[in-house]
Amino acid sequence: MKPRLIIVDDETEMLRLLRRSIRTDIDCDIETASDAASALQLIQNQSFDVALIDIRMPEMDGIELLQRIRQIDSWLTVIMMTAYGVIEVAVDSIKKGAYDFITKPFEHEDIIHLLRKAFERSRLLRENRHLQQRIQKEESFQNLVGISPAMQKIYDAIQMISQTDVTLLITGESGTGKNLAARAIHALSQRHEKPYVHVNCPTLPENILESELFGYKKGAFTHATQDKKGLFEEAEGGTICLDEIGDIPLSVQTKLLQALEDKEIKPLGQTRSIRVNVRVIASTNRDLKARIAERQFREDLYYRLNVVNLHMPALRDRKEDIPLLAHYFLHKYGNEFSRTKKGISPELMQHLVQKNWEGNVRELSNIIKRAVVLAPEDVLRTDDVGIDFPKHVPCRDVLSLFNGLGYKDAKSQVLQEFHQGYLEHVLRQSDGNISRAAQLCGIERQYLQQILKKYGIIAQEFRE
Repeated sequence: MKPRLIIVDDETEMLRLLRRSIRTDIDCDIETASDAASALQLIQNQSFDVALIDIRMPEMDGIELLQRIRQIDSWLTVIMMTAYGVIEVAVDSIKKGAYDFITKPFEHEDIIHLLRKAFERSRLLRENRHLQQRIQKEESFQNLVGISPAMQKIYDAIQMISQTDVTLLITGESGTGKNLAARAIHALSQRHEKPYVHVNCPTLPENILESELFGYKKGAFTHATQDKKGLFEEAEGGTICLDEIGDIPLSVQTKLLQALEDKEIKPLGQTRSIRVNVRVIASTNRDLKARIAERQFREDLYYRLNVVNLHMPALRDRKEDIPLLAHYFLHKYGNEFSRTKKGISPELMQHLVQKNWEGNVRELSNIIKRAVVLAPEDVLRTDDVGIDFPKHVPCRDVLSLFNGLGYKDAKSQVLQEFHQGYLEHVLRQSDGNISRAAQLCGIERQYLQQILKKYGIIAQEFRE
């Protein structure tokens, strides 16, 4: 679909000139209006990407028209045209919501450059709104976000597991969402009205961890001045999640094994056991079999915990989810910090998709949070995220393309090579699925189809 432009100016000759001039360089649909009232009627009845508006017009000037447009379509990108000498008015229009302004008389190259930037901004804003709507409607599952096949399998598994009461071991690298998965299972289970107790095991020293889990009686040790319920008792009827189970000491592992086998706990200083009705979910980023080989983890406890295993995929194995996750965090932290951002630049999105995320979703979340707080503009760019992405360095093979070519021919040749190589790589990653390929590219599906058509690349050839 072609981008759509509306030009508003009370000079008929200027409208004809702009229409003819713009069409020579930009393939877009153009509507014109010679007064503000006609422009408003067009904008109410049709969808436009960019509006090019003259400030000085009779009856209703460009500034008032701008304010009326903002009420109708706040996503429309507006550029103001002004005569030399009234720059202050143009600057005021930006404060009122205009994207930019240009001073008459202007050079053809200047207006074309500005319009291309405006069309790109409008595409980005509408894509961002579309992604946010998808997130709110369908692409999140119990606070887990993703549409990749790997995440669809996780959603299916969570729904099945939640209907049972089996002990569960959730594995996966740090930052993959193990705690979110545990909470989702509890929320969908019959225990959802009972407590969910999360225990971060490595943060508690050995002597404290045991008393926190199982409780103690008054006088059990020096500072035990009163009875204290353990976290197993606190979770009665509900779920207890033992996070990073691979790091708990052997002495606590023995008592935990007994609690799992007998469904009973014995508080410190008490002679009789207490019956508990608790579902146990454990999680770890450790290789527990390696820990068993090192005699750091009990084998019998491992098999008692690993009745059902749920493995959370690393972000590098679900890269098609990165654009959706990035926009999810953009929306989340924009609301949290009252720093609403309109979108993420295509260049930054491409870097995010290609980055090797060692910290997984948590790392991506922190990067977007920092950028939302610190970015000076309403669109996040590469410089805003505080990461040194790999820079492209021309190699001899690329430079050899320039031999004997003029500037335009060399540029065309390099672009041809880039699109051919890049798009074929993305289509291989997505098995020829254009929707997934567009998500990997961080662009709209229709825009990707246009590029594929332009360079003669057939997606079906990459399907297995």
